[in-house]
Amino acid sequence: MPVPLAQSLFFGSRMDKQIIFEDEHIRVIFLKGTSSELVISFGDLISRAKGLSINAEKSLMKYDYNVLGIMPKLKSWFPQASMQQMMESVQPILDQFASIIGYGGSMGGYATIKYAKLLNMKRVIAFVPQFSIDPQQVEDRRYAEFFDVNLNRDMQIQSNDVSAGTEYIVVYDPYYKEDREHYLKIKKIIPALHTLKLPFTGHDALAVLASSSLLNDFIRHPYDQGYFYQQMRSVKKNSKFYYRTVIANLMSRHSAALGRILRNNELHLDDQYFDANLKQLITRVMLSKRQVTEQDLQKLGIKVNLPISQLEASGELQDRFGQHLVFNLISHKLESYRVDAVQLNNKYLISIHAKSSGIVKIVINAERYIVAMNDRRVMKLFKEDDALSTDMSPILIKKYTDYFVLSYKQLNLHSDEHGVCSFTENSTQDAEKFKTI
Repeated sequence: MPVPLAQSLFFGSRMDKQIIFEDEHIRVIFLKGTSSELVISFGDLISRAKGLSINAEKSLMKYDYNVLGIMPKLKSWFPQASMQQMMESVQPILDQFASIIGYGGSMGGYATIKYAKLLNMKRVIAFVPQFSIDPQQVEDRRYAEFFDVNLNRDMQIQSNDVSAGTEYIVVYDPYYKEDREHYLKIKKIIPALHTLKLPFTGHDALAVLASSSLLNDFIRHPYDQGYFYQQMRSVKKNSKFYYRTVIANLMSRHSAALGRILRNNELHLDDQYFDANLKQLITRVMLSKRQVTEQDLQKLGIKVNLPISQLEASGELQDRFGQHLVFNLISHKLESYRVDAVQLNNKYLISIHAKSSGIVKIVINAERYIVAMNDRRVMKLFKEDDALSTDMSPILIKKYTDYFVLSYKQLNLHSDEHGVCSFTENSTQDAEKFKTI
């Protein structure tokens, strides 16, 4: 049942947060401040209702804003029925403020635009909003599983949701096609939409621009595109998350931009900055596209000891795509690369050779090393005469009539068209057959 409005909220200069409305889909919390503005902050898929928490609460409290937090309890995109039912409880609060500003990202960005007119907002700040989650309305399928025809029918942003007296600001990545589709549909409904672009950040714009002072500017500063871009650049420059997000999103589409980032920025990232998967992706792209330098790796916080490798003359293995199987000394993974990438980066990429069945070994500084792995898929090198640790097992090469298979216990090594190798439980397929050159 809906929670009645707590009249005690309107007395005193500062009181605790209180729930003023709640049903199965949303929880509405009022935080009394001293500002002349009321900020309506919508939660998203990540920041759903939890106790009395409000989206962007710390930043809003820093400037002592009056805040109405509308937090989703389910992934149901703020159903219209819940929002209409809420109005009886929130209207007495809305009536106290001449300036009401809406703020939210993704699902919350959608709601900020969708309900701006209903809540009498003067300004909307929406990060990467959706136009709709109805699979009949959009090609984007990221949120199709959450569409409920009984809750979300005809809930796309429509012209009758738009108020002529509201200023609409959207922040998004124009190169991220899923969000671009939503933006272009919203732009048709709101021709006067103010747009701030945040390239190569994907759907993470709100996290990249997390800043109390920037949020305060979005709420209070008159719209000036040049000023906002200046402030956004300042936040990005000091945001490690920005560089991590940009690099992750650039890798598959604009790998040359990574080189520009490395050349133009004095990065000094620690070795925990990127997770293991992202480190592997970065090194794969760098090694595939150009010769890597130790300076590049150091800037990215990727450390590696680089002994001189000794290449054997024959018996190199290649996968069905003609790529050479190697052990990558940077990522400590088995991977496949084009021959030119291996030649350019032969001190990092050590070719795997095979003549007969046995244990996978590589040669470094004229010494042989066994390639071993544990059940967590962590690979390590052991000198040929050294004992393995108890959790590690050697990777085996099995010779068949016209191909080789690499195995770990019951698993076989699989190489895809991108050169990414993984151990699978499938029976031997073409992607698991390697041949000597």
